[in-house]
Amino acid sequence: MEKQEVLDALSYVIEPDLKKDIISLGLVSELKIEGNTVSFHVKSSNPAMHYRKRLEEACIHQVRRFLGDDVAVLIEVEALPDGKERTQEQRKVLPGVKKIIAIASGKGGVGKSTICANIAAGLAARGLKVGLVDADIYGPSMPTMFDTVSEKPGVGGENEDNKMVPVENYGVKMLSIGFFAEANQAIVWRGPMASKALNQMFNDVYWGDLDFMLIDLPPGTGDVHLSLVQGIPLDGVIIVSTPQEVALADARKGVGMFKLPSINVPVLGIIENMSWFTPEELPDSKYYIFGKDGAKHLAEELGVKLLGQIPLVQSIRESGDVGRPAVLQDSTPQSIALNTMIDEVVKKVRIG
Repeated sequence: MEKQEVLDALSYVIEPDLKKDIISLGLVSELKIEGNTVSFHVKSSNPAMHYRKRLEEACIHQVRRFLGDDVAVLIEVEALPDGKERTQEQRKVLPGVKKIIAIASGKGGVGKSTICANIAAGLAARGLKVGLVDADIYGPSMPTMFDTVSEKPGVGGENEDNKMVPVENYGVKMLSIGFFAEANQAIVWRGPMASKALNQMFNDVYWGDLDFMLIDLPPGTGDVHLSLVQGIPLDGVIIVSTPQEVALADARKGVGMFKLPSINVPVLGIIENMSWFTPEELPDSKYYIFGKDGAKHLAEELGVKLLGQIPLVQSIRESGDVGRPAVLQDSTPQSIALNTMIDEVVKKVRIG
């Protein structure tokens, strides 16, 4: 018996939850052959005893099918680690997504959704496959920012499994609770309902293969944030703040939440929005309305990277209102600032 023969046999064992064979998923380890005995460890996505037993029986069946009924098979079944410690292929949630990044802010009104929309559109403009979940359940804004207010998600997906199909514009696949509510309809949900809706946006949607999934979180720290970090394997979070102290105090709390041992999501950096005001008629002037370099100093204090400083420019607001992200404008000061920020995000995600 050769090890490769055993591996070939085990490649016919399908992990029931992950729908792929245990060899390509990297679930088999410590394979040994001693005489007519084969021993190895195999990881299971489900810790239940009966589930592990089924996986063990499937392994024994395939080994003996290919190598003979007289082969003794010793198997130790172990549980896979929790979501964010699994490899991309071993995830049950969003297995086709390479990087999952949340965009958060401690305080509302700092332009978090605007930044998120521009990062998504900028990444797509670079030829990357991008998805966006508008998890701001109570104040969804992505349908407006991507000019998709009148759109509705489709139904279908791979193998026509009747999953929702995201709305798409500017190369960005997106889903928002705003697609399921009227423009003037208030969404009045308790925490558990909001968390359930958020989980459906990930689990009941055909996202396909993506390079990046961005998640626009609601401001603050609450149920939605906890549900997200417990159920979604985040690769990191980006904090958005304006320079004034009242926003920085909340941004500091946001960073602190993601660094808690029970949450432990890497903070990729801070983006300072509305860093200065530049009037249209005075493009070379800078007025530091909310203070100067506040988020820059906070990033230094907390030991995280400052990913960019975005000016307060009228056209950024106008672009969001008409549904065409400002990053798509050609060679304007604001698009240059946004693209420089996106380059730093990509660099940080791929390096760190």
